[in-house]
Amino acid sequence: MNILDRIIADKRIEVALKSRLVSVSYLETAALFERPCVSMATAIQKSASGIIAEHKRRSPSKDVINNSLKLTEVVQGYTQGGVCGISVLTDGPYFGGALEDLLLARASVNTPLLRKDFIISEYQIIEAKAHGADVILLIAAVLSKEEIKKFSELAQSLGMEVLLEVHDSEELEKSIMPSLDMVGVNNRNLKTFEVSLETSKSLTERIPSEFVKISESGLSQAAAVKELQSFGYQGFLVGENFMKTNDPGAAAAQFVKQIEA
Repeated sequence: MNILDRIIADKRIEVALKSRLVSVSYLETAALFERPCVSMATAIQKSASGIIAEHKRRSPSKDVINNSLKLTEVVQGYTQGGVCGISVLTDGPYFGGALEDLLLARASVNTPLLRKDFIISEYQIIEAKAHGADVILLIAAVLSKEEIKKFSELAQSLGMEVLLEVHDSEELEKSIMPSLDMVGVNNRNLKTFEVSLETSKSLTERIPSEFVKISESGLSQAAAVKELQSFGYQGFLVGENFMKTNDPGAAAAQFVKQIEA
């Protein structure tokens, strides 16, 4: 069993346990459930840099990245730095995140927020909405075409946007459907954790133009972002590059300036 399979197996147990205690009807009474969402896709299209900055304490591939920073200061710093959106890791066992992180981020900024997690149930989409998310992530590698359709349509019916993540042409072909807003190409192989920007370059022409194209992982240099912009990418998800510094907001601001220069 590879790391991705292990994460998904654990996630199914976690969601089953949580849904027994906290009902969907209870989540729907949350103060944030009726909040109008902010469009990340629009923010990216209006931006010259397209940066989505991530709050991530640790990962299975790098272990601890940064456990010492206050989430509120990180997301406020990102917003001041001019990012288009903020990705908030909510997986606990493997990434050190929590739904409370999403809630705190929402209380701190008006920037579009992506709930970054391994979504395998409609329950998690209701959770995301109740905790202030504007966007959900669907990972094609762990979902069937039917699940992607069901989950994406539910998210859009709640006013949220959908970012679909793919790793290869096979995942892309099975997943393209009208109920998506953004298509992200992850340059990191989730089974080996090796990173190659060639993945984004090779898939760009296969992504229909009506979707905002986003490149994810391995974007540590502004030059790489500028190169991928020439391939039609408008959004760029950057995680560890900012979080491994003492001041992620300042690192993001500098990165944005380098891209816009």
